[in-house]
Amino acid sequence: MNTTPTPQGEPAAASVCDWVADHRDTMLDELARYVNTDTPSDDKECLDAILPRLESWLECALGTPSARRRADGGTYGDTLVWDWPGARPGGPDDDAGTPVLLLCHYDTVWAKGTVAQRPFTIEGDRATGPGVFDMKAGLVQAVWAVRALDALGLPRPPLRLVLNGDEEIGSPTSRPVIEAAAEGVRAALVFEASADGAVKTARKGVGLFRVTATGIEAHAGLDPEKGVSAVDEIARAVLYLHALADPAAGTTVNVGVVSGGTRTNVAAGHAVAHIDVRVADAREAERIDRALAALRPHDPRAVLEWDGEWNRPVMERTPGNGRLYALARERAAGLGVDLPECSVGGASDGNFVAALGIPVLDGFGAVGAGAHAREEHISLAGMTQRTALAADVLRALATREAATVV
Repeated sequence: MNTTPTPQGEPAAASVCDWVADHRDTMLDELARYVNTDTPSDDKECLDAILPRLESWLECALGTPSARRRADGGTYGDTLVWDWPGARPGGPDDDAGTPVLLLCHYDTVWAKGTVAQRPFTIEGDRATGPGVFDMKAGLVQAVWAVRALDALGLPRPPLRLVLNGDEEIGSPTSRPVIEAAAEGVRAALVFEASADGAVKTARKGVGLFRVTATGIEAHAGLDPEKGVSAVDEIARAVLYLHALADPAAGTTVNVGVVSGGTRTNVAAGHAVAHIDVRVADAREAERIDRALAALRPHDPRAVLEWDGEWNRPVMERTPGNGRLYALARERAAGLGVDLPECSVGGASDGNFVAALGIPVLDGFGAVGAGAHAREEHISLAGMTQRTALAADVLRALATREAATVV
């Protein structure tokens, strides 16, 4: 895709592009400091250390919020919810307007010490470093998009930023905070990484389940008939579970971890299988639920039990998502940029918001590739392009006319 903004429309869009381009080096400095700080999801000490620095940066960049909350994450990273009023230069600020939700997370999948091994590095148009693509560049782009509008005296809607520290492990403590923050918002922009430049208008729902088999231990050579192998039961259950996949319907089932037994000469008394399920619509989720409930042991002396839940609901491409995408695509075209859309198997916090019936545009963050991989990287041209586009979309959402769109 074209990643160099070449404004063809209104002067305000051209001004935003020029302003962002002029401040690229400062953006990169801030991104470098952010990426060069370890923020693994499972290290509360690291997460607690960076959050005050992020709060200070946000306040310096965007001003004192009209409301702020820091929700305790327990053993996980805390969650920030900050509000800023809208701005209508030349008229009254839109304090009573409906806010737009900006969703970001500051945790990454990378363990403490990764930064020392692979620090932020720039080579040509490519920047690398742990979490740069997923999704530290996204937060920097969101902040600088708002800064551009404020610096140029352009309108923007009221904003509510949610920044959580447990997204990569399913948002176990931040989910209710996100859902509460989404109440009453007009739309949500999720600054997760793009998919080869495409924004995401649909995401699959994710179910994380566990099947446990309980057998009867016995000597495998002396008393095989007295034993009931839990491993055998789990093996049969794995075949049953994998048969539930329906690629045509967008349903995948993966038994990713299996464990059980104690000795090779003992019929296994215990075995466990951990399952990841992805579905593209609620009907498939219901089918999987029914199939799990119907799971029975092959040997009636064994016991099969399952537990788990749907970690994230399906984010379907609703009419609201489609209208929000159409607005972004129109604004991208005005910058001389093609903005494709896609549906992906991965989930995000946008799934929670979409399930509440709120229009969501996801993957609005970095242009690059390699999420969760050592080759994770972003495009610097894509960074400035997406920052300018985010600013122009927010500017469009500040207009009275946008209320009829989303």
